[in-house]
Amino acid sequence: MKLNLIKACSILSGVLAIGIYIGCKPDTIKGDGNGLTPKDFAASFTVTPLAGKPNYYVLKANSNGVQSVSYDLGDGGGTTPAKFTDTVFYPDAGTYNVTLTALGYIGGVSKTSAPQVINVPTSDPKSGNLVLGGKMGPGDDAKWTHFVVGSGSNMVNDPVKGVMTANESGFQAGAIYQSFNLVANQKYMVDMIVSGSGATNTWFEVWVDTKQPVNGQDYNTGQKPISLNTYAGCGGSAFSGKLSALSCAGSGDPFTVPTSGTYYLVIKCGGDNTGVTGISFTNVTLRGVQ
Repeated sequence: MKLNLIKACSILSGVLAIGIYIGCKPDTIKGDGNGLTPKDFAASFTVTPLAGKPNYYVLKANSNGVQSVSYDLGDGGGTTPAKFTDTVFYPDAGTYNVTLTALGYIGGVSKTSAPQVINVPTSDPKSGNLVLGGKMGPGDDAKWTHFVVGSGSNMVNDPVKGVMTANESGFQAGAIYQSFNLVANQKYMVDMIVSGSGATNTWFEVWVDTKQPVNGQDYNTGQKPISLNTYAGCGGSAFSGKLSALSCAGSGDPFTVPTSGTYYLVIKCGGDNTGVTGISFTNVTLRGVQ
């Protein structure tokens, strides 16, 4: 009887195990609610000029099924996070191809919209770019004056690619400059698009002062509003984007000049090794801040 009881219990346990296994079998996966298949959503947005404020535009993104959005504003600055309804400011006249990247709630899937064109007819009178030849295209090199520091090398303009490139070595330096009439106590900002493969013991600096540069002499006077410096921790690995976002030596914040008059904007690069590709820059801007 004891043996039979053990057998009966074993059979019952087996039946229960089979029943539990069958009861725990998942239902057939259907639809978009299981977290594996993204719900359908559209990466789309509208553009509306802001009434009464030239050079300002309202971008409104589709938010249905979308977790977050970012825009490439077509100004060379790359993609940056944004609100679903956001206002953007284009201080310079030109044509800008704007694209939206939307991240869906389910599945981590992102989609990029077709580009929309924003035509900005005129530059903002206060915040428009003061720099001539900042895009480094055909004829732009003539707007700049080149000089070397000591026995340093020079910067080379490639008008086809639209970049100026510094290839420095042996702790030599080259530079370019342009002059401007600046107003006392008016806030100004400097920025540009920079790229490189990664440098060693190198500095890339922007200086602003009343002293005119002299060929063969270093320039390190006045204000240094923005720069890259591998000694300070930036520019040592591959980089590409706005200098204001990459700078670690010079805040990139607005600056003022003490007296009205002629000032020189100097872009200088020097060091031991600027990397395989050198340090390239374009879209140089000096503008007033409203």
